[in-house]
Amino acid sequence: MTQLLQTLLSGLTTGAIYGLIALGFTIVFNATKVTNFANGDFVMMGGVVCAGLVTLAHWPLLLAVPATIVGVTALGAALDVFGIQRARRKTVLSLAMITIGFSVLYRGLMQVLVGRDVMFAPSFGIIPDIRTAELYVGSQSLWILLALGLISGGLSYLFLKTRLGKAMRAASQSPRAAALCGIDPRLMSIASFAMAAAVGAIAGALIAPIGAAFYDYGLVFGLKGFAAAVLGGFGSPVGAVVGGLLLGLMESISAGYLASAYKDAVALAILLGLLLVWPSGLFGRVEARRV
Repeated sequence: MTQLLQTLLSGLTTGAIYGLIALGFTIVFNATKVTNFANGDFVMMGGVVCAGLVTLAHWPLLLAVPATIVGVTALGAALDVFGIQRARRKTVLSLAMITIGFSVLYRGLMQVLVGRDVMFAPSFGIIPDIRTAELYVGSQSLWILLALGLISGGLSYLFLKTRLGKAMRAASQSPRAAALCGIDPRLMSIASFAMAAAVGAIAGALIAPIGAAFYDYGLVFGLKGFAAAVLGGFGSPVGAVVGGLLLGLMESISAGYLASAYKDAVALAILLGLLLVWPSGLFGRVEARRV
């Protein structure tokens, strides 16, 4: 029983990371209908920049984290301004390919700036570890779970209750109609990529103390976050969180009771099985269109 509980707690931490990444996909998709395959690299840059500022530049963590968020947010906005905006009338596939191109660019940029070394950042601290005779939950895991709760709640409120969130959703549904109502679709698009990059930077900074930071790990995290978003229902903030937690739990249980080498295969097999039952995801909505 103790092993099971510890495995589940580990899975929740991993799933919270995937949930944060899936939220990045959700933000951009809700505002632009674009699938941003550079989203995992926002996480990578968050970890690499934060760890680099602390270990190489000797910045205090209290300054390194906000500086990282600002820098990665700017790079996310640049993706939209210099990539998506210049090809807005292209096909969805073309826009997705542009994000893949920026993903490669981001990886190259981080490799040039900090090299290929694996780096770590210190734990955020403040929140104490939870230790009992049978269980242990680290301080950084609690930070990750707290961040997931706050960010997912904030995004749900943003998209459902605020004028900005409603404007972003309106711009994605019909840019021309939104423009007639005084909404600037281009500004909404920039805001969505910047917000997704900020969430990714936070996730990366949170991961760096427990999972290291490396210039080439964005692809793996991006794929896991994409799978979580699809499982939960693409475009649903609640679905992104639930999908991430489920994926993390599936990986942790398969690694703990089968073999760690099979955790990805088992998790993806279960994902495919669930999508056969719910093709639009657990919280996805099927949209009817007039032909």
